[in-house]
Amino acid sequence: MHKIGIDLGGTKIEAVCLDESLNVMQRKRIPTNQQNGYSSIVDSIVSLVRDITKNIDDYSVGICTPGAISKKTDLIKNSNTQCLIGMPLKEDLEKSLHQKITMENDANCFAMAEAKMGAAVGYGIVFGVIMGTGVGGGIIIDGKIHHGRTNIAGEWGHHTLHQDGNLCYCGRRGCVETYISGPALEKRWAELTGKTESLPTIIQSSESTQWKQEFLDNFGTSLANVIDILDPDVIVLGGGLSNIDFLYTQGKQAVYNNVFSDLIDTPIIPNKLGDSAGVFGAALL
Repeated sequence: MHKIGIDLGGTKIEAVCLDESLNVMQRKRIPTNQQNGYSSIVDSIVSLVRDITKNIDDYSVGICTPGAISKKTDLIKNSNTQCLIGMPLKEDLEKSLHQKITMENDANCFAMAEAKMGAAVGYGIVFGVIMGTGVGGGIIIDGKIHHGRTNIAGEWGHHTLHQDGNLCYCGRRGCVETYISGPALEKRWAELTGKTESLPTIIQSSESTQWKQEFLDNFGTSLANVIDILDPDVIVLGGGLSNIDFLYTQGKQAVYNNVFSDLIDTPIIPNKLGDSAGVFGAALL
């Protein structure tokens, strides 16, 4: 049976077709165009699946999506692609495709791909981190996704870092995501310097600045909290911010400085699969 993976991102929808040996048979990307609304996204996914499977009879479909499916309502929740929130995405796609699909949070798919095919192969408990437009995480234990009782396991981006802090789209204040996501970091740079610049430009200018120290402090405290609770065998960083070199040196030390242990050697490593992790993880579902 072929494995079809669909990665629903904020700017692009990617499809991959893997054979039984996990070799890539086809790949295709199209724009998400989320400004066109929910129905447009459903139509785009259906069209992409039909296109990539037109010469295949036997296949499974896995979908990687921002947010999660509520166990209470079966509707999408906690998505930063806000037109998906409260919508029956899985049900609508199954009706249109005339088959069952498997759907998972994008961070879970990232973690699954890195655990099975990427940087975390061979580790028992894997915490996969997404740091980009948003901040999320996925937990893999012995090769299986750990969802938790209410399907929010790994959502470290929405634990409270600073009480009564920055306002988050989720309606609460002080969430990790409002401090160490890409947009949050660019906003803070503008507040401190008066300059509106992209994150790669900021990184080049950030040495020995208040901005960098705040970033390291917030990153270190946030991820140390995760280690204190989960104590994973490895942490894999993904998303656009995973390309920041100092997160694996000064950032790792900032984490270690805040962990409640006299011994801390948790590997904090870059991903191997890049922005392909989501679509491979979806296929592996």
